[in-house]
Amino acid sequence: MLTINRLSLADAHILIGGARAKAEEIGVPMCIAITDESGQLIAFERMDGGKITSTIIAQDKAYTAAGAKRSTESYGTASQPGQPAYGINSAIGGRLTVVAGGIPVIVEGEVVGGIGVSSGTPAQDHACALAGIDRFPVEV
Repeated sequence: MLTINRLSLADAHILIGGARAKAEEIGVPMCIAITDESGQLIAFERMDGGKITSTIIAQDKAYTAAGAKRSTESYGTASQPGQPAYGINSAIGGRLTVVAGGIPVIVEGEVVGGIGVSSGTPAQDHACALAGIDRFPVEV
């Protein structure tokens, strides 16, 4: 029998709140997705003005971060020609994302979910995802 730690809906709203606050600060409306540890969607918010195409991208960033247990940005480097993960972005029907903006949510060394943000530049998306992580309370 396995015991699995997982984000709650309340946790997801805290993560979204942190990402949203950063998006408002930089003036870029974002799409923000939170998944559980297996990459399944828990909560999603498309801020007014968030790009329509970014709804799926944000969800795929969160899916990748949770499932691969690493940031999507790290896959960007590793997926270049000649690198160990070259072509990974075409795996799983193209759901694995190699663009910054997806970060795993880690509690006590264990991935419990993922956050994915999209609508800005990769750097803006990453900053907003990181702001969500920074807002998340971790009790050790």
